[in-house]
Amino acid sequence: MQIDLTGKTAIVTGSTGGIGFAIAKGLAESGATVVVNGRKQYAVNDALDRLRQQVPNADARGVAADLGGADGCEAMLTAEPEADILVNNVGIFGPQDFFDTPDDEWQRFFDVNVMSGVRLSRAYAGGMVERGWGRILFLSSESALNIPEDMIHYGVTKTAYLSLSRGLAKRLAGTGVTVNAILPGPTLSEGVQEMLAEQQKESGKSMEDTARDFVMAQRPSSIIQRAASVEEVANMVVYAASPQASATSGAALRVDGGVVDSIA
Repeated sequence: MQIDLTGKTAIVTGSTGGIGFAIAKGLAESGATVVVNGRKQYAVNDALDRLRQQVPNADARGVAADLGGADGCEAMLTAEPEADILVNNVGIFGPQDFFDTPDDEWQRFFDVNVMSGVRLSRAYAGGMVERGWGRILFLSSESALNIPEDMIHYGVTKTAYLSLSRGLAKRLAGTGVTVNAILPGPTLSEGVQEMLAEQQKESGKSMEDTARDFVMAQRPSSIIQRAASVEEVANMVVYAASPQASATSGAALRVDGGVVDSIA
């Protein structure tokens, strides 16, 4: 199967590193025109340089905008009025006990992890419907189903993305626009590597082995018994964004390594 996204414009939010960058790269390799996004212009510029080095024929541009607020989403829409593929990837995470998480932190997580996707999907879906083709993807998490006790506020936002993607898929039924959620499990992104850096230093093991130990300690139900790579998650996103995935909508597509103990 060869995925060809030539002629399609894809916006990937939060794509200067990690899973987002891997998604942008995968879409560019499939021929899409890719819009890279980050909060800071220097980070966007650096990501574009790396993308063009890794995909020499990439058609890519960038928008620096903080999508955790309405103004940032409006800046994105002004810079890029139309999109054929919208990947709502931007998100924040971090452990914090429920009783130590104040209202403003709950609001910050909701604004970045949920409202960015609400605002951008609302803005771009109309054009997709008019053209009779579109893909809207929400990066949720296995934490949407396995709510982590040390990140309840994060888990709640990822569960919200499941509701949002399913509801929007129903709302856009029959239009040629599909809407799906992607559920990564533990993934060896830059953020996870930073989180495990001290543990790796103490153990003297490689980062991959340190991540494997973390997965088996914190997510022992993992079937692959390791952290996924960012490329493995990106592969699912690229497929879901492709014409080949035209019969998949309203789905929660798991790339969790089997962490969620369910056959459904």
